Amino acid sequence: MAETQTPARPAPPAARSERPTAPARRRRPPRATAGTARLAALLVSPTLLVLGVVVLYPTIVALQQSLYGTRRLDPKTGFVEDSEPFVGLQNFAAIFDEAGSRFWNAFWNTTFLTVTTVLLETLIGVAMALIMHRAFRGRALVRASILIPWAIPTAVTGLLWRWIFHSDGIANALIGHQVLWTTEGFHAKVAVIVADVWKTAPFVGLLVLAGLQVIPDEVYEAARIDGAGVLRRFRHITLPLVKPALLVAVLFRTLDALRMFDLPYILIGAQKTSVETLSMLAQDQAANVRFGPASAYAVLLFVYVFLIALAFVRLLGADIVGDDGKSARRRRRLPRRPQGVAA
Repeated sequence: MAETQTPARPAPPAARSERPTAPARRRRPPRATAGTARLAALLVSPTLLVLGVVVLYPTIVALQQSLYGTRRLDPKTGFVEDSEPFVGLQNFAAIFDEAGSRFWNAFWNTTFLTVTTVLLETLIGVAMALIMHRAFRGRALVRASILIPWAIPTAVTGLLWRWIFHSDGIANALIGHQVLWTTEGFHAKVAVIVADVWKTAPFVGLLVLAGLQVIPDEVYEAARIDGAGVLRRFRHITLPLVKPALLVAVLFRTLDALRMFDLPYILIGAQKTSVETLSMLAQDQAANVRFGPASAYAVLLFVYVFLIALAFVRLLGADIVGDDGKSARRRRRLPRRPQGVAA
């Protein structure tokens, strides 16, 4: 009897995964700015190398030297020691002792001269820029005459004003009273401030003038038609539009004034308590073979200048960058919307 064979059931189809297969990722085309970035890095690398050799290496050496003291006499031999003793942070801690009074005097002199000179230079520089920006006959001659003091070397400026502030000089002849400007006292600070403002106010005026020249005349014409006066145009148009250039000028002048050395050194003299700055104090310590304290003062001055520059960038950086910089940063932070998704 023939056996009946039951037909075999077909195998169930393989279970399909519920998730659809993800499409193959497309390779992003190389950015058009990749080659430009490499070229920019290649062009900037020599400058960074020079800055590393000229700035970074001396800073590290000064920081290392500030940890050592002054060579002393060896009580056993009676000769000067061959190496400088390691004192750690003693040179920095000494500014809080009685011997640190000279440091704090130089610190306050530096701060006072910086604030006073930068404030006066900003006001006078803006006035110079407004004068140089106006169209009148002989404007080129006026611009050249205003920029001459800035082109004169600082050493020559110090000698020139030392002759003006001499006891029998022009300054005493104008005021009708004899003042010993180059001796100790507040008048020595006044002499340094006058000489520094005369020399560097044109620098501020030059940068502000560059900012004024990019303001279109149509803006002033529209404000003039609306009835805005001179003061309103200056307050609501000139100052806001020239503010980035003005802030850069103030930053450069502040950093330059904090390291003031040559002008008071030549005009008034060394070791004058009234005008001694941190740079002059560090130079005086190094000249007397006290390299440890001199390096410590130089490091403290570097930290002071760095903090001032950081405060400018943090507090005024948004104004310097402007709204375009803010919107660009905001666009970079936004997540990218996938393709095919409606906005």
